Formats: sequence, C-alpha cells, structure tokens
Amino acid sequence: MTPDRWSRFIDQGKLYLGVLFLQLGYAFNGVIVKSALNKGLNPCTFSVYRNVAAVIVFGPFAYYFERKMRPKMTLSVFLKIMLLAQLEPVLDQILYYTGMKYTTATFAIAMCNIIPALTFFMAWMFRLEKVNIRKLHSQAKIVGTLVTVGGAMVMTLVNGVPIPLPWTNKSGVHLPLAPAAAASDQDHHLKGAIMITAGCFCWASFFILQAVTLKKYPAQLSLTTLICMMGALQGTVMTLIIERAKKDIWSINWDAKLFATLYSGIIRSGASYWVSGLIMKVKGPFFVTAFNPFGMVIVVIVSSFTLGEKMNSGRIVGALVIVIGLYLIIWGKSKDSSLSDSGNDEVEMIDQERTPGKNKESNIVAGMIKEDRDVEARV
Repeated sequence: MTPDRWSRFIDQGKLYLGVLFLQLGYAFNGVIVKSALNKGLNPCTFSVYRNVAAVIVFGPFAYYFERKMRPKMTLSVFLKIMLLAQLEPVLDQILYYTGMKYTTATFAIAMCNIIPALTFFMAWMFRLEKVNIRKLHSQAKIVGTLVTVGGAMVMTLVNGVPIPLPWTNKSGVHLPLAPAAAASDQDHHLKGAIMITAGCFCWASFFILQAVTLKKYPAQLSLTTLICMMGALQGTVMTLIIERAKKDIWSINWDAKLFATLYSGIIRSGASYWVSGLIMKVKGPFFVTAFNPFGMVIVVIVSSFTLGEKMNSGRIVGALVIVIGLYLIIWGKSKDSSLSDSGNDEVEMIDQERTPGKNKESNIVAGMIKEDRDVEARV
C-alpha cells in the first residue's frame, strides 16, 4: 500500500469513527434522557440548560483555538446562526423529547431513521447531493428514501403483537388495559409520533443549513458555541411562552435530571455539532445521518434492559423496513463515491501519460541546444 493510499485509508477511518461516535452519543443520550423524563424532567427547560452547558464547556476552546482563524461575522451568517439555533437546539429538542415522553426511547430513536431520507431529499433539492435518475445507484437512493419513510409510518401506525421478553416483565402477569386507558395510551402514542416526526424534519433541515453555513463560516468550534448560545436564549423565550409562570420547572438538583442535562449538553449538543461539522466538510450532510440504524440497535438493547421497555411486532417490522431502505440509500451513496474516485484515478493516469511525453520533448530540445553550443565553440 502506497503512502498516499495509506493516508486516504486513515482519513476515511477517522470519518467512520466520527459517525460511530455520533451514533453512540445519540443512542446513550436517548436512554439517559428518557430515564430523566420519567422522573419529571421538563423538555423545555432541559433544552435551555443543555445548551448553556455546551456553551460553558466549548466556549473557552472556541475562543482560544480559533481566535486567529475566526472569519468576520456578517448579517447573512448571523441570520443563518439564528435559524440554526431555532431549528435544532430549540424546536427539534422540545418536539423530540416531548414526543419521547409520550412514547419510548426505542420508538424515538427508531423514528430518527427517517432523518437520512429527509436529509437526502432536501440535499437533492438544494443541489448538495448528486442524483441522476437514469443511473441505478441514483434510483436506489430514491427508492430507499420512499422505503424508509414507509417503514417509519409502519412503526407509527401499527402496534402488532407484543413480544414477551423476560427482563421486561418481572411479574410474569399481563393485565389488559381498560378501553378508556387503551384509547388514551394510543392517543398519546400518536401525538408523540407526530412530535418526533416534526422534530426529525427540523433536525434534517439543521444539517442542510449547517452545511451551507460552514462554507461561509468554517470555524466549527465557534459556530457550535454560537448556535448553542442563541439556542439557549431562544429556548428561554419559548419556554416562558409555553410554560408561562411555572417556576418549579426551572429547579434542578444533583440527580438523574442534572446528569442527563450535562451529558446531553456536552455530548449531544456541543461535541455532536462540532464532529458533524468536521465530517460534513468532507462527506456532506447525508453521510452524517446515514448510520442512524446503528444507534437504533443500541437503544433497543439498552432500553429494554435499563428501562424495561416492551417491544411489539409492528415496531420490529417497521424498523426492519427502515433499515432496508436506509441501506439502499447508503449503497447508492457508496457508488457515487466510487465513481468520483475512479474519475480522479483516470485524471491521474492521463497526467502521468502526458508527463513522459513532455519530458521526452524537453530532453530533445535540451540536446539540440547543447549540440548547437558545441558547434559554436568549435568555430
């Protein structure tokens, strides 16, 4: 393996380790926050506090390491940062975690698998993703998008037969719900699903706008800090509007709610925004979201043990459909990368073929000049 190929292999490995870090952070964050929500954590104040934690941790690093490379702030960039803060740190987090409160951590993270499809569709619209309908790999990306959305709808609307797991039913007795309670539970589940879907749309829009903003403001740490800072301010205003005069929701103690806030602020907000920005510069916004099923698998396993969440056949079938659709998209995306790499190799081969010819011509000219000088010297 040549040094250039070895360097490319290491660079690609860093990108995959980055998306692995993102999915692990998302997965454990879902389980930790769901546990805190069950203990009374308010989604609105949680959104504010986690962004404050991210600013406190990442602000000093952004100020020190990017003080010489930070570009000038313009009105256009400032408006983009304000919109970024509204999309993900405020709207997505409030909608997503409120929806999780009505459903389960497994369901919420599984619904996030529609984000790659939404991101792909919006990247196609804004010409951040190459699509040629006549090509097989482009058709696979389009079909995968439709299949992924269909699987998400199956998870939302179909319950199916409960799957008994020994660690989710310690008593071994299943008591059927009363009709009124069952109807109320179904209404809460549907309400939560709609909120999570809306949050996923905001999250996908955030990735697209982040990719556009990084072209004008490439300082990732500073951009992360500014997004979280604006998110905390906007989230405070929205919380005061939604919750009004409820003062007790702002109280926080040394418990699971504080741990969830710190973990989510440092890992889920600050570190994730920064890492996704680094990867996005190389691979684009779609690649960042393409590995969500890995997080789903982690959440299904961990939440069933720690939270005792029960599974049903509808969610399993929907999750499998989502994974199939997602990997159709990933296969199509990989073909895009292979085609671009082959194109680069062809250019390098052409340059190599042209270079020897140029060398031969230069050698011939140099020889002729030398002969003329020898003749002149003899005369």
